[in-house]
Amino acid sequence: MDLDSGLPSIDMLQGLQIWAIEKMKMVRVPEKAYGSFFEGDCYIILHKEKSGRDVSVDIHYWIGRDSAVDEQGAAAAYTAQLDSLLGDIPVQHREVQGYESDVFKSYFKKGIIYKKGSLASGLKHVETNMYDIQRLLHIKGKKPVTASEVHLSWDSFNKGEVFLLDLGKVLIQWNGPEANLSEKSRGLALARNIRDGERGGRAQIGVVDEDHSSADLLQIMETVLGPRPGSLQDAVKEDKADEFQKANLRLYHLYEKDADLVVQEIATRPLTQDLLQHEDCYILDQGGFKIYVWRGHGSSKEEKKAAFSWAVGFIQAKGYPATTNVEVVNDGFESTMFKQLFQQWTEKDQMEGPGWAYNLAKTAKVEPMKFDVTHLHGWPELAAEQRMVDDGSGKVEVWQIEDLHKKPVDPKKYGQFYGGGCYLVLYTYQKSGRTQFIIYIWQGRHALVDEVMASTLNAIELDHMYQEEPVQVWVTMGREPRHFLAIFKGRLIVFQNGTGRDGRADPEPDIRLFQVRGTDECNTKTSEVPARASSLNSNDVFLLSTSHICYLWCGKGCSGDEREMARMVADIVSHKDKQTVLEGQEPHSFWEALGGRAPYASDKRLQKKPSSCQPRLFQCPSQTDRFVLTETVFFSQDDLDEDDIMLLDTWEEVFLWIGKDSNTYEKRESVALAREYLKSHPAGRDPATPIIVVKQGHEPPTFTGWFSFWDPYKWNNGTSYEELKNSLGDVSAISEMTMELNNINLLQWPPDKGPSTPGEGAPAEAPPAMAPKPLSSEPSSSPSSSPSSSYYSSHSNYNSDMSLVPKCPVAAATAVPTAVPIPRERLINKAVEDLPEGLDPTLGGNPPLTTKQLRAQEGPGSSSSIRDPLPQ
Repeated sequence: MDLDSGLPSIDMLQGLQIWAIEKMKMVRVPEKAYGSFFEGDCYIILHKEKSGRDVSVDIHYWIGRDSAVDEQGAAAAYTAQLDSLLGDIPVQHREVQGYESDVFKSYFKKGIIYKKGSLASGLKHVETNMYDIQRLLHIKGKKPVTASEVHLSWDSFNKGEVFLLDLGKVLIQWNGPEANLSEKSRGLALARNIRDGERGGRAQIGVVDEDHSSADLLQIMETVLGPRPGSLQDAVKEDKADEFQKANLRLYHLYEKDADLVVQEIATRPLTQDLLQHEDCYILDQGGFKIYVWRGHGSSKEEKKAAFSWAVGFIQAKGYPATTNVEVVNDGFESTMFKQLFQQWTEKDQMEGPGWAYNLAKTAKVEPMKFDVTHLHGWPELAAEQRMVDDGSGKVEVWQIEDLHKKPVDPKKYGQFYGGGCYLVLYTYQKSGRTQFIIYIWQGRHALVDEVMASTLNAIELDHMYQEEPVQVWVTMGREPRHFLAIFKGRLIVFQNGTGRDGRADPEPDIRLFQVRGTDECNTKTSEVPARASSLNSNDVFLLSTSHICYLWCGKGCSGDEREMARMVADIVSHKDKQTVLEGQEPHSFWEALGGRAPYASDKRLQKKPSSCQPRLFQCPSQTDRFVLTETVFFSQDDLDEDDIMLLDTWEEVFLWIGKDSNTYEKRESVALAREYLKSHPAGRDPATPIIVVKQGHEPPTFTGWFSFWDPYKWNNGTSYEELKNSLGDVSAISEMTMELNNINLLQWPPDKGPSTPGEGAPAEAPPAMAPKPLSSEPSSSPSSSPSSSYYSSHSNYNSDMSLVPKCPVAAATAVPTAVPIPRERLINKAVEDLPEGLDPTLGGNPPLTTKQLRAQEGPGSSSSIRDPLPQ
């Protein structure tokens, strides 16, 4: 394998670049052909994405199922060279046809098409024959779809999926009777993409939806495929790894010993970042679903170069499928997917929202910078980062669940939540002159199961009262989101136990200890903690309430703002006299109330947050699917499908976006699915992470701010599947455009059943009304046109030996004075002077007759064997 010729020129300003491996060299693929891959070839894809101040670079080498081994090796070698050229920054991926990573698929929003053959095969063709094509595409997947070329037969069809019969000038989409709306919509989008991209808009699209309106299209399909069988096979479910399998993590240390490679398992889930040493290389096995190779910046050049071969050897040793995805990440340039497999991931000079900076060399407590809340609506990115839709100045209503019904809470007690109860909070605010609603469902850690279920039912009832417009936020005790703190103006107090209900006074302990955290009314929360010395922390302020006095204990690391907020809260938790106590100057009675002295946390707190908190968008499984989430990388608003439920993970909270056409079952189970997602997360996520339910068309800025662009009117101007289908035009027009399909019957006319010769007085026997068999999709033995050296010419449509029909119309063919069929090779791609003698392709300058014109000439009652043809 000679790769000494070097790499091709690389445009570092371009976001996506693709090369094919041809004759062991990288040949650039034109943008027009992006998304189409020959199954006999290998490709290299370079992608660069800028997000804020961060730039991600990914290199993929793609292996077609029929590609040669030497081309696969060349693709891997070129990938390593590109990585070295770009400074060992890119994330490298090994992709196998049909098993591509979500990152790879994200580049081709309109879909991926697998084509038979290769660049060097006899299937090359010239652009002049771009309409002479006959193939059947099996459309699968969610976002984006993939289209694989399958055998041109009804045997390839099934009940549950979408198929596209591509006849060059006509594209017929066949929807299985069990295919869902989403699959139909995506199939139609791919058909439109082929029409507008490959055919320059000069092709007709028809849709067969198993109803009577598709009779003409079915007739065309049966002409090509033969009579449809009585029943079709069931759809085969793909065997994909579920989230539980993906959570099965194992970390292996790679090193050489006596010229042998040693693979040593060192840890399982949950993983921590400190397990990765900068001088070494590691393999992270994600349940056999994906293999990561992490290369420390201090590892040798030889070790870095061997990463892919190590991964492939590991896959073989484990007995995993050869299609297993591989991702190679470099120390300091890890992908988001890799970092989120660890409990916590910290980077140098890490940022946490606007104005939150950290330096690992320091341990000082960090204070948040102030921000102007008036900017939240005009700056949704800030609203998303701060998790604030506004400053909390809207209207607040609170109910507590009592006897399985919601009962209004006295406004004087707003902000007081008891661990033995459940509460509903309705927050009303204005955005751009429109009233918006948020329903918070707060569930105490010690609440009865019946009350927890009742809180859910009452929340649904409250949601219906407001036409299902409110955002729903599921709050677990102790994990209250920032905006929830803000609406209570620093007076949020969470009691450990009890219900606080009037007339059912729970016995309150004589001594209670409260921890106060926060610097202003927007971020302060007071939580009851066990009344013992070990609960103290030098960074905070604590309130110790006894039967005769309330101590305000100030740790050495607390700020003046924190002390001021604690004084305000002290008047709520106790009506006794207040006494301020500084850490280290406590009276004996203070320790006595806590049961004596004990060690407590005194190190200065460094607030950390995983840098892997970059948001991730997933499509939730349907009712019949296993628990498999499909990620959409580099997502946008266009990735939110109206018939789906999407999960947006921003680490601090999980959003559930409910499409208006999603089914009732999916809506009902969405919150349970989000909880299952948190439970099964490889990083061991906190199951109490807030879950926020957002309805289509009523998205708050805390949700829309995670998208690079948001169109609030998109849902008003959207086009449904039925509208797109109807916009394709009159289906009957397809069958009246030309009479080309009848050439199939004429050319397949068996000689032993030829028509009687003129003069015998018997009319010529007509070709059968139904095509006796599908046309072969295999190339003929006739020599094809010489292959073009350019990639573009090879990505036109199939060669003349794959053509649907000859260039001459039926009427011209009937000018031949004999009944002997004319071989296809003598008709297709021939100049006029090379056609058989007596054959006039122009019909004397007259255009081909349509079906209606022919029937008009035949007269009423005549019987014609010519069926409704394809349009011209």
